[in-house]
Amino acid sequence: MLKKLLPLLVAGAAMTLAGQAVAGEHVVQMLNSGPGGAMVFSPAVVHARPGDTIRYVPTNPGHNAELIAGMLPAGVTVQRGAMGREFVLRVTAPGVYGVKCAPHYSMGMVGMVQVGTEDPNLAAVQAATARAPNFARRRFAQFLTQLR
Repeated sequence: MLKKLLPLLVAGAAMTLAGQAVAGEHVVQMLNSGPGGAMVFSPAVVHARPGDTIRYVPTNPGHNAELIAGMLPAGVTVQRGAMGREFVLRVTAPGVYGVKCAPHYSMGMVGMVQVGTEDPNLAAVQAATARAPNFARRRFAQFLTQLR
């Protein structure tokens, strides 16, 4: 019996490891100044696949990264990173994710993550961006044009 199960166990382990190897990692810096002006995520728009990880790395202790309610695929809940700490987001659902730095949201410190090429929540994201603070709304308008 063990001789019959062993090949199945080895194949299952290999498939699990192969799936993990396929997942990508993206690094986003939280900057006081960078591409696009003051208070930015760099890059501001991340194109990812389900299973990828996005690491938001602060360049000073005054930043955080958190997901924005109303700008998330179905089933994804708001997650918040601590101030001055790296925030790791593992994306699982296809769609668009809105991200902000809470203390600098009104200054337009926002970003987007597009997971996959289907955007089942795009209409909700567009509606939510219309309610964002002025600077954030302008940046979101630019980011929407960068989605694939």
